[in-house]
Amino acid sequence: MSVAQRLYRAVFRHYCYSCVSLNRDFPKYNLRQGNIATFIDTVPAPDDGEEGYILEVFNALGKSIDVVTVSKSAVAAVRSHLKSAG
Repeated sequence: MSVAQRLYRAVFRHYCYSCVSLNRDFPKYNLRQGNIATFIDTVPAPDDGEEGYILEVFNALGKSIDVVTVSKSAVAAVRSHLKSAG
């Protein structure tokens, strides 16, 4: 992995188009804690605020239903809880 790639990964917690989970409810968007979304990009923080993430949200059939911007702290990486056999 190149130095540039390592730096990029250190700066961005989530990779573009990776699945993420919401840490809290967003009634404004009709989204709930635990909903899964796709990380699209980051947006700069306002002078007194937190950096934001642009997410695309899908329904259970995989149809895109919304693109939203939420604070960085409202998002967590989706991790598999399955252990490999062996």
